[in-house]
Amino acid sequence: MRTRHVERTGWDLAEVGFGSWQLGADWGPVSDGDAIATLHAALGGGVNFIDTADVYGDGRSEQLIARALQGRGGTRPLVATKLGRRSHPHIAASYTRENMTAFVERSLRNLATDALDLVQVHSPPTDVFYQPDTFEALEHLVWQGKIRRYGASVEKVEEGIKALEYPGLASVQIIFNIFRQRPAELFFKLAKERGVAIIARVPLASGLLSGKFTSTTTFDASDHRIYNRHGEAFDVGETFAGVPYEIGLAAVEELRPLVPAGASMAQFALRWILMHDAVSVVIPGAKSIDQARDNLRAAGLPPLSPETMKRVAAIYVARIKPHVHQRW
Repeated sequence: MRTRHVERTGWDLAEVGFGSWQLGADWGPVSDGDAIATLHAALGGGVNFIDTADVYGDGRSEQLIARALQGRGGTRPLVATKLGRRSHPHIAASYTRENMTAFVERSLRNLATDALDLVQVHSPPTDVFYQPDTFEALEHLVWQGKIRRYGASVEKVEEGIKALEYPGLASVQIIFNIFRQRPAELFFKLAKERGVAIIARVPLASGLLSGKFTSTTTFDASDHRIYNRHGEAFDVGETFAGVPYEIGLAAVEELRPLVPAGASMAQFALRWILMHDAVSVVIPGAKSIDQARDNLRAAGLPPLSPETMKRVAAIYVARIKPHVHQRW
């Protein structure tokens, strides 16, 4: 798999990484055995970046990653986790040195490692990005040797731009997909100028861009695609990228004729993201070996034509932009 170089950190990241939210919780049930087999399939296919968080299954995702990596030969992948959302209440004032140190120490135990490769503040309130003390605390954790790098997972473009002001910041994780195109307008340019990694999350809009859903598709009660459709539990932008479900389905049908022969719609959606050279890695999730392998094949698709890119842009403007563009 091709890699992309991150100037600020020196990382060479395989274009397609692995998002492990699905292995923790909130996406319906998955067994430990299936989760570990899925991780092995991704790693065997060339993935060298795994993203997780301390709240995915209350640490289950981190623990499964540790189990999968135990005894694996070869170069260890870079494992990124997140912190902050264990705070109750989840407010900006909770992002203190004391709290973040406790969260880091818990993740160190879960991941069975002496130092965390990358720790990201986990979609915190916007005010956190205006709290230098929070980022000074992360610098202190680097100095202590508990973390190697730190970054930010953001909901809003505004937050990503503000995060770039911190000179020690290694990465910004942001929602970017065919249904959420705003980051490419300005944020990508600024991040690339600073040599900061861009981690593209929710690349398939919670599965909408897989092309497999219909108006009658059902989801398990434990799946956020049921219980967070209107932002009842967390930011609605994390569920179907914030796009109203039926509107997303209609847009998918307009996109379907653009999918190259022999490719799945999911692969097409991932390849669209990889057309943006500012993106360092895209992190689709998977709950099975087949899903993991299908995602990896996106890196092998030829570039999309200028005509296809223009058509995708036109569908976004007509169908999706009014619902999402200015919200995030």
